[in-house]
Amino acid sequence: MSNVGLQRTLGLWSAVATAVGIVIASSTLVMLGQGMGIAGQGFIYAMVAALILNLIVAFSFAELSGIIPCAGGINHYTLPTMGPFVGMIAALSGYVLVSVFAGSAEAAIAGLIFSEAFAPWMNPTLFSLIVVALLVLINIKGIKLFGQVQIILTAAMIGSLMVLGVIGLTGMGSGTPVATSLEFNPLGLGVFGLTALAFWLFVGVEFVCPLAEEIKKPKIYVPLAMIIALSIIFIVKVLYGFASIRYVPMEILADSYSPHVDTAGAMLGRSGQVWIAIVSILATVSTVNTLLAAIPRMLYGMAKNKQLPSIFADLSRWGTPYAAIIFKGIVFCAFLLSGIASIDAIVVLILAGAFCWFITYIVAHLNVIILRYKHPETNRSFKSPFGIVPQIIGIVGMLYMMMEIYPDPVMKAEIYRTAFIFLAAIIAFSFYWIKYVMKKDLFELTPLADVIAMVENPDDDTQEMPTGSLVFDGKNKGH
Repeated sequence: MSNVGLQRTLGLWSAVATAVGIVIASSTLVMLGQGMGIAGQGFIYAMVAALILNLIVAFSFAELSGIIPCAGGINHYTLPTMGPFVGMIAALSGYVLVSVFAGSAEAAIAGLIFSEAFAPWMNPTLFSLIVVALLVLINIKGIKLFGQVQIILTAAMIGSLMVLGVIGLTGMGSGTPVATSLEFNPLGLGVFGLTALAFWLFVGVEFVCPLAEEIKKPKIYVPLAMIIALSIIFIVKVLYGFASIRYVPMEILADSYSPHVDTAGAMLGRSGQVWIAIVSILATVSTVNTLLAAIPRMLYGMAKNKQLPSIFADLSRWGTPYAAIIFKGIVFCAFLLSGIASIDAIVVLILAGAFCWFITYIVAHLNVIILRYKHPETNRSFKSPFGIVPQIIGIVGMLYMMMEIYPDPVMKAEIYRTAFIFLAAIIAFSFYWIKYVMKKDLFELTPLADVIAMVENPDDDTQEMPTGSLVFDGKNKGH
């Protein structure tokens, strides 16, 4: 292992761009269209509630990353508070499982948009499968196509959405608005039942934390970058969302698998449709590529730590975990072939992923509370304000969203069924592996000092991590 440490070269705006780029994906635009189509402009209430809950998530992760330098590793945060069993479940459900749901949904959306905008004669699933296959090959060969390009794509997406939003709200487009006055909030208080839907518009911003050792002033810039990023995303989504319901009937937005494409087309005709379709497909490709790069390396780290079959630790001649990459590609393709290419299936997968992410965030909030009481003397480069009140609010908010995951009872039941099946599998696997393969106690706590020492002073590549620990590079998108 190299003795050269990470260099602090990133400024505030690089950190902000990273946070925004991790969150923005086509699936978030589908959820925006769904929300606006169901609740109209009143969806902003659910968006504000989701924004507040995500700010609390940012506070918790900023504090945890300041205590344990392995920022972004929920499992590491949990080892000294609740033990390896809870940590492993949180990591697998919050990252590996969510990547399956989000990656499959993203790939499906790319196919649907490509078919609608450019090739109506082509089966959308076929395009999605081709994209996944190509990205699998690219990742096996270790070709990094999305480094600085990722930031460019993110800027293109944000800039496009903002410009189109302004065009829509000011009526500058070539299209004709279909609605100039609508009831602001037809759902009343029921709009808060869409908070889980709105939450997906912001989820994942905490992945800026792993860059803490490369950011010039991490104590200031890490939490500030997350706050600024959430604010930018909120403003852009409100602009584009309000423009959407001005140009596209609400019922069409609610039923569309590409409402953002429909909106751009209604504003600017064919040119608008092509514009947003290209940007959206590129953002989706970037997201799936990131998942295929990051998650296999997590599986690789787990296999080296004897937490998964050893084949996942095998490397190709290009130095990439080829078995893990192929495995993820096969899982994505299996979900695509199962019939995900419909708006209902995509929403079910995305919200099932959100349900699993809520569990991970609850664990993060509990970690902050437990560490506050067990280790009040520990140095914290960032401390969440107002005591543990935000964490309590965050936990209550997550539980509320889990109970009110979607307003339609039929789809709500399907979301629960999908999430519970996969969560049950993860719980069973974690229990079996820790108890009978690693022969460790499920709730054995690792002293905080040992976790910090292990992270800050790793020995070499052969060093075994503490029970249940995961190696994670923090570049996983999640959407």
